[in-house]
Amino acid sequence: MKFAERLVVPLRWWVQGTMLVATIWLALVVAVPAAVAWSVTGLALALLAGLFLSYGSARVSVTDSTLRAGRAQIQLEHIGAVTALDAEDTRRLAGQDADARAYLLLRPYLKKGVRIDLVDPHDPTPYWLVSSRRPDRLAAALNAVSG
Repeated sequence: MKFAERLVVPLRWWVQGTMLVATIWLALVVAVPAAVAWSVTGLALALLAGLFLSYGSARVSVTDSTLRAGRAQIQLEHIGAVTALDAEDTRRLAGQDADARAYLLLRPYLKKGVRIDLVDPHDPTPYWLVSSRRPDRLAAALNAVSG
């Protein structure tokens, strides 16, 4: 494994979600029986945890032959130029300069990313745009194994 990263949800989202669930509990505990309030709160907390764990389970990895980003994978022989992007370039490439055919694995809590151009003549996807906490390391790993 040349590079591996899991795009986990940040701690502040967990804190804010917990405060939301606490607010729901507070609103319910004064209006309904305690057992109902605790049951609804437990269900809300389980739902929140399930959503955050699912959303944060996306992985980005580079091996000697493959790039995996979320559910997608591509052989490194089909990768062209790789560019580590700062927050502004990532925002622009995901917005006004975006190509609708591109593969995007973006997370709003990760501002930086990597653009990976594809050179496969049979694939209409021009590039992948992948969020990363360490875009320079991801780009270096891809350049090392594909170049």
